[in-house]
Amino acid sequence: MDNTPAQGLNRALTLRSVVVFGLAYMTPMIVLGTFGVVAESTGGAVPTAYLLALLAMLFTAHSYGKMAAAHPVAGSAYTYVRRAIDSRVGFLVGWATLLDYFFLPMVIWLIGGAYLQAQFPGVPLWVWIVGFIVLTTALNVRGIRTAQRANDLLMAFQVLVIGIFIALSLRHVLVAEGVGTLAGSAPFANDATTLAGISAGAAIAAYSFLGFDAVTTLTEETIDPKRTMPRAIVLIALIGGGIFVAVAWATQLAHPGGTFDEPDSAAFGIARTIGGDLFSSVFLAGLVVAQFASGIAAQASTSRLLYAMGRDAVLPRRLFGRIHPRYRTPALNILLTGAVGLIALRLNLTTSTSFINFGAFVAFTFVNLAVIATYLRERRAGRRPGLLGSVIAPAIGATIDIWLLTNLDSKALVLGLVWLAVGICYLACLTRGFRTPPPELTFEEEHHALPERV
Repeated sequence: MDNTPAQGLNRALTLRSVVVFGLAYMTPMIVLGTFGVVAESTGGAVPTAYLLALLAMLFTAHSYGKMAAAHPVAGSAYTYVRRAIDSRVGFLVGWATLLDYFFLPMVIWLIGGAYLQAQFPGVPLWVWIVGFIVLTTALNVRGIRTAQRANDLLMAFQVLVIGIFIALSLRHVLVAEGVGTLAGSAPFANDATTLAGISAGAAIAAYSFLGFDAVTTLTEETIDPKRTMPRAIVLIALIGGGIFVAVAWATQLAHPGGTFDEPDSAAFGIARTIGGDLFSSVFLAGLVVAQFASGIAAQASTSRLLYAMGRDAVLPRRLFGRIHPRYRTPALNILLTGAVGLIALRLNLTTSTSFINFGAFVAFTFVNLAVIATYLRERRAGRRPGLLGSVIAPAIGATIDIWLLTNLDSKALVLGLVWLAVGICYLACLTRGFRTPPPELTFEEEHHALPERV
């Protein structure tokens, strides 16, 4: 009797489920958390910065969609690059991405804990962080369906808070300025707006889009992934970007310009102005819920990337390539991600956040290059894929991602390059001085590992 199928991940996610996971990972309320910083950079033109960032990210989202359709397995950028370009390059991209995936849940839990400690200063920060980790780990170990149902409820509340924030902002503007203000162009451009300022703001705003790519790690748990994943990736970028622009527009109307006493917490002051103390408390609850939902999605994605690399034996298979026999989740990877999150007890937000962006933009760049490499391979095989979608669009996406990468702060670049150097040393040992390719999953293993289960 062949029990191999029971070892695979469970296909249970629909298009809607994948989109909700992606939006939870992006955390739509993050636009309010960073509003003050972006407003200062743009001179009070936050929605324009988000429009530019959305346009930039759509090129990369398009490339992720093409690669997800061509390679409907877990692993995201790691898998796409190793199959389209080279297995060693793919490993290094996966290694760089681990920096992003491992540290993002930590940052999410750290932010959530900081919000709660600000409201309840008598409770130590570590209590909130450990609470976040325990709850999200338990939900993710139980299975993708359990995490999905929790995410649905948390996202609904987050969207409700966003809707109330927009409504109160518009009411505040109508009472103070009249209906004519709603049709003005001031939120998008004013006397203080410059191209350099908008570009700087877009570079910050682009970080809010990290997450549309992460859902590709759920490919093996998605129904009809070749059709569902490309649609989900673009929808996540579009819906998330639309929410960012709408919220930024309403908030910029309620608070014109880019001057704040405390730019890092500007949205709290705006929430109190438009809705009083009651709504500021609801707003805080929304931010905490948003971080919890994002933590569930981020931890789930991290564990799937580790599973893909463990199954390929580029990481120890016995540890990373295992599936829980009952819950059919990579339970050890989920527990490991939670354990790594405890490092947040010893780090501040600035230090931990600096790890994230390096890996994200390395992955974005190489996925765009993987699309171009696939095009060249198809041409050599006598096929003629479309030039626009297979070369021009990914080339634009790669150029934008390289620009974003080089504009990271020096600490992020140094830490990222050190992490990459460690990965190169590990790869040299794994491949006997780069003479052999890293281990790779065979077709037969992959076929048996991916049962179609609804």
